[in-house]
Amino acid sequence: MTKEKHWNFRILKKLEIYKSRPQKRRDFCIEFQNIEMISTTTFDIKVSVIPEYNVKNSFPSENRFVFRYQITIENLSEFPIKLLRRKWLIYDVGYGFTEVTGDGVIGLTPEIHPGETFRYFSNVILKSGIGNMSGTYFCTQLLTNDAMEIEIPKFNLVAEVLSN
Repeated sequence: MTKEKHWNFRILKKLEIYKSRPQKRRDFCIEFQNIEMISTTTFDIKVSVIPEYNVKNSFPSENRFVFRYQITIENLSEFPIKLLRRKWLIYDVGYGFTEVTGDGVIGLTPEIHPGETFRYFSNVILKSGIGNMSGTYFCTQLLTNDAMEIEIPKFNLVAEVLSN
C-alpha cells in the first residue's frame, strides 16, 4: 500500500461589500487542500482512494458526518477484467463495524481493459465522524473467466470539525 500527497485546488467565490462602494464585488481565491491518496495493487490491478470530508452535507449536531471518496481502478495487467461485486467493511468509532455488499459499483459492472482506468465517486455517512473503510472488489478475468479478489486499501475518515 502506498500513500501519496496531492493538492486539490478549489476556486472559491467571495462576496464582499465595500464601504466606499455600494455595489457588490466578487473576488476569487484559491483554496489549497492537502489530499492524501492511498493505493494498493493486487494482480496488477491498482486501486487508489482519495477520501474527503463533505462539510456541506454533514450535520455534526445530528451525528451525521458525510464523507466523499474517489476510487480509481487502473488495469496494469495484460488481460481485461470485469468488476462484478464489491464488499466494504466500514468502521465507525463508538458504533462498530458495518459490512456492505452489492453488485458492481454505482450501478455499473464495468469492463476495464489493459491500460484503461475506471473512476467513480461515492459517499458514506458516519455517526461519530471518525472511522475507516476497506474492502474487496470481486472481478473476473474476461479471457479465462478466472475469479479475482482485488483489495481496496484501508483509508481513514476523520471529520475536520473534530480535529480542532
